[in-house]
Amino acid sequence: MKVNKRMFLFALLFILPFVWQCTKEDASMARKSVVRAPVDTVGFARYAWQMDSLMKRIHRLQNKQLLNAIIQGKITPQSEFKVAVCPHDDYGYVGYLYPAVMEGIKAKTVIIFGVAHKARLLNLEDQIIFDTYPAWHGIYGPIKVSDIREEIIRALPEGVYQINDSMQTIEHSVEALLPFLQYYRRDREFVSILVPYMSFERMQKIAKPLARAIAKVMKSRNWQWGKDLALLISTDAVHYGDKDWGGKNFAYYGTDSAGYQKAVQHEMEIINSCLNGPLQEEKIRRFMEFTVQPDDFRKYKWTWCGRYSVPMGLETAYWLAHEFKQDLQGRLIGYATSIDHTPLPVEDLRMGFTAPAHVRHWVGYAALGWE
Repeated sequence: MKVNKRMFLFALLFILPFVWQCTKEDASMARKSVVRAPVDTVGFARYAWQMDSLMKRIHRLQNKQLLNAIIQGKITPQSEFKVAVCPHDDYGYVGYLYPAVMEGIKAKTVIIFGVAHKARLLNLEDQIIFDTYPAWHGIYGPIKVSDIREEIIRALPEGVYQINDSMQTIEHSVEALLPFLQYYRRDREFVSILVPYMSFERMQKIAKPLARAIAKVMKSRNWQWGKDLALLISTDAVHYGDKDWGGKNFAYYGTDSAGYQKAVQHEMEIINSCLNGPLQEEKIRRFMEFTVQPDDFRKYKWTWCGRYSVPMGLETAYWLAHEFKQDLQGRLIGYATSIDHTPLPVEDLRMGFTAPAHVRHWVGYAALGWE
C-alpha cells in the first residue's frame, strides 16, 4: 500500500508540470480567441440589419443635412482624411454626421483615440491605454485589431502607456465608431487608444514618441497616410444643461433660448480658433485652455468629454506630419446638437436613447477632417 502511494505521488509530481503548462497554454489560446463585446446595447447598432436600416433611414430622412455636410467638408470620392474628429453619442441623435465623417476615411487601418470616461474609477492618468483583444464585435463579423498595435507598443518608451483591458472593456467611445467604419469597408482593422486625465505637457511627452512609432510602422510597410492608415478621434462636444447631469450644473449661459445660442456660439469659437485651418501646436494647446481648468487639468472648464482625446490625437498627428514633412488643414464638416434637429426614429430597430434631449440637457456634436 505504501509502495502504491509512493508511486502515485511520484507520478503526480511528474505529471503536474505538464498539466500546468497545458492549462496555461489553453488559457492563452482562449484569451486570443476572445472578441471584445459591446458596452452600449441601446444607442448603437449591434446587428447588420440594424445598420443597414439605419443608413437607409439617414439617406431618406436626413439626406439634405448629409449632403450639406459633405459639401461643407469638401468631401469627394478622392478624399482621404489623414485625421478626423467624430462624435460618439446615440445614433438617433448624431445621425447624418457619422456617415459624413466616414465618407472621407478610406484607409483600411484606423487608429482611434477614445475617451476614458471612467478613468477616475480605475485611478488612471498620464498614460495612454491599449487593450489585448484580438478583435472587437462588428456588425458584419468581428473587427480585427491590427497587428501594428503590438509593434507600436514595443516602440514606445516605458511609462507612457499601459495595457488595461478593464478600462477598454467599459468604454463606449471607440465601439460607437466601429459599425460605421465597417459599413464603409468590411476589411477594416483598427487600434484603440484611450486617453485619460493628463496635462498638455504630458501629452507632448507621449505624442512625439507615439508619432515616431506610428511612422516607423508605416514606413516599414510602405504605407501612405490617409490611403493606408488614418487617425480618428472620438469625442462629443459640450455636455450642457442643469438637469440629469448627476447633480452637476453645466448651464454656463443659462437654460433659456438665449443661453442655448450663446453656448453654441462658444462652441463655434472653440472650433474656429482651435480646430479649423492649419494644424498647429499652439492651437492644440488653446483647445485645452478652453476645456480644462488652468490650475487642475482633471477639472472641466467647458464640458467636452474629449478634452484629452482631441489634443492627444491632434498632437500625435502634428508630430506625424513632421515625420512625413506634411502640412495638414482641418475643415469643419458639420456641427449639430441633440436638440437642433429631429432625432432619427430608431425604436423599431430595437435601439433607443441613453439620455434625454431638451434645453436643460443637450450635447453638441462636432465633425471635422484633416487632409
